[in-house]
Amino acid sequence: MNGPIAVLAGTPVDTRMGVAYLEERGLPGVPFPLSRGPREQTAFQHAPAADKRRQALAVLRGAMAQGCRRAFVYCNSLSAAVDFPGLAEETGMRIVTPLDVYRRLALRYRALGVIAANAQGLSGIEKVLLEANPALDLLGACALPVVLAVEAGMPPEELVERYRLAALAAWFADGGMEALVLGCTHFPYFKEALAARTGLPLVDPAEEMLRLLTQ
Repeated sequence: MNGPIAVLAGTPVDTRMGVAYLEERGLPGVPFPLSRGPREQTAFQHAPAADKRRQALAVLRGAMAQGCRRAFVYCNSLSAAVDFPGLAEETGMRIVTPLDVYRRLALRYRALGVIAANAQGLSGIEKVLLEANPALDLLGACALPVVLAVEAGMPPEELVERYRLAALAAWFADGGMEALVLGCTHFPYFKEALAARTGLPLVDPAEEMLRLLTQ
């Protein structure tokens, strides 16, 4: 399946990140942000399910009108808020989300830490992980201010220091977590800076999403 790939995400910033991620790997991405910023996206996620579905379906139909037959949902909390499997069936598009990766990831671990943008995203990730592996131990945190700092362009090293992310990673490690899931597509922005200050493996689902999208 060739042609452009629709990149759906919560804000213009993470939508651009998703497009850049694809283009760096030689794949054409077309941006489709669902909100104007992180706070508006959080409000969208708390809207009635029918309203969220209607808006997402309209975006997907617009993407199809531009020749897209695949969609790369580059947003964890959006993935948790919208029934994308149902929309894939209705539209005939191949739609890949981070949640598809977490279903596979859950079987590889006994204990995972998760940091998400907001509680909606964290809840969705938890649901998928525990459905796949009910015995999995989880610790979680949500950090919308970190998302806002990424959107504002704060340097990664400064961001890690300002929001005490190394201390947060240490808390997960002390709790026996085997890895820390970067459960927001804004968070790979500081992955290298945080990796330099923790021995805890950091999990970014994007690579596996890409494999699912192109297989």
